[in-house]
Amino acid sequence: MDQVNQLKEKGNAALAAENFDEAIKCYTSAIELDPNNHVLYSNRSAAYAKARKYALALEDANKTVSLNPSWSKGYSRKGSALAYLWRFDESIEAYEKGLQLDPSNAQLAEGLENVKKQAMEAKIRSDALFEKLQADPRTREWLKDPEYVKMVKSVNPNDVSTIEPYMSDNRLMQTLSVMLSLNIGTPMDVDDPPAPEPKPAQPPKKEEPPKPKYDDLPENRRKALQEKDLGNEYYKKKDFDNALVHYNKAIESDPTDITFYTNIAAVFFEQKEYEKCIKECEKAIEIGRENRADFKLIAKAFTRIGNAYKKMEQWKLAKTYYEKSMSEHRTPEIKTLLSEVEKKIIEEEKKAYIDPVKAEQEKELGNEYFKKGDYSTAMKHYSEAIKRNPDDPKLYSNRAACYTKLAAFDLGLKDCEQCCKLDPKFIKGWIRKGKILQGMQQHAKALNAYQKALELDSSNAEALEGYRSCSTQLNSNPEEVRKRAMADPEVQAILRDPAMRCILEQMQQDPHALQDHLRNPDIAAKIQKLLESGLIAIH
Repeated sequence: MDQVNQLKEKGNAALAAENFDEAIKCYTSAIELDPNNHVLYSNRSAAYAKARKYALALEDANKTVSLNPSWSKGYSRKGSALAYLWRFDESIEAYEKGLQLDPSNAQLAEGLENVKKQAMEAKIRSDALFEKLQADPRTREWLKDPEYVKMVKSVNPNDVSTIEPYMSDNRLMQTLSVMLSLNIGTPMDVDDPPAPEPKPAQPPKKEEPPKPKYDDLPENRRKALQEKDLGNEYYKKKDFDNALVHYNKAIESDPTDITFYTNIAAVFFEQKEYEKCIKECEKAIEIGRENRADFKLIAKAFTRIGNAYKKMEQWKLAKTYYEKSMSEHRTPEIKTLLSEVEKKIIEEEKKAYIDPVKAEQEKELGNEYFKKGDYSTAMKHYSEAIKRNPDDPKLYSNRAACYTKLAAFDLGLKDCEQCCKLDPKFIKGWIRKGKILQGMQQHAKALNAYQKALELDSSNAEALEGYRSCSTQLNSNPEEVRKRAMADPEVQAILRDPAMRCILEQMQQDPHALQDHLRNPDIAAKIQKLLESGLIAIH
């Protein structure tokens, strides 16, 4: 699972750096190792959506929902992908399903509101499109063809798969040009002015070269963003040294942009220079605060610090910075990271508390109070001993004795089961379990416990006495035995099974048939249950 988490984090870093292909590659590799991890499909769905591969984004969102139908974020991913594909009714349904699972989820509520607006805008754009098609002499004639109308309604410039079926239709390009002039796929101005009247043909103008990127920005800002873009290209190629050169040049031109610092931190993180990553993120937060950066960018810097501390296995510091990130911008991903480190902290605290010497001291104190009849105080000392040495089966046996004296049979039984699990050859654990089950009037189960003890030592007096007592109790009154057995839901289910009834009838007619049936583990277990209940006997 460590490899899966590493690939997931690598994918998250690539996604944050807008390296969508690399993110998809990382998530795909993680999925190959852990194909039932719904979070991985969710993350890859987000990467596909960012890469404008909306059909694949929907496919992964559907897989997320199928793996974990109760996880509300899966429906958010599904709703988003469906909206990109213009399937607005289905998108609304997905968001509403997510809100049924998590009514207070602000992200789902916002997504639902947005997709409803998009659906309304799409209707307006569709009406405007048909008006333009009706105004054009060529497309006006084509609208008389039902197949053409079908094409217009189904084609979405955002989704190549909707265009491919009509590539051989000569009318497609004319239609797409009209659709794109209406900015289909993005919000449009409802009061879009009518198309100008066609002008006489003019000689073709010499094409002007495109304006350089960021040409409209101040020189320092333009240079900074160009350097950042160069840095990103090197980052994608994993040429981290050159990436750092360009990110630092970006800072020289514009030292106020928080993203330049967080990008440098991302490089240090990839290079496993976690201390440097942390310092750069701290600088980013300071710069961001001074220049009123978006709180989401501040949260991202805190998260990266948390990730660095997590890699260094400094769980408490990681927790602190994840909490700071959550205070800036709450996301399910950070909540998951926070839960992971909180579990690690608990595990580490438990490990640090283990001390067999102190456990033995607490056990001796428990024994002293038990002899005095102060079972409550004895139990507290045994509990402390268990915390100090949770793998010692005798401690659970001792505490079970206290619970028995205090008539807390259910808690005593739980301790006996743990004791026997830790050391199946510890005979006292089985005997104690048998006594507790007797006290709970579960004589058949107590008989089994004593039988386990006798398998370890056939001459043990306590086990023999318990076994005889349970046998007598189970078989003393046939009518009581029958009533008790028939009240057991497990026995009732066995007797209602037509196949078991046939087997029992066969056993009456031919006792030798029993050996054949006992070869089947399921049937053998059911016959054993009937034997323990006293309803049947084998002679």
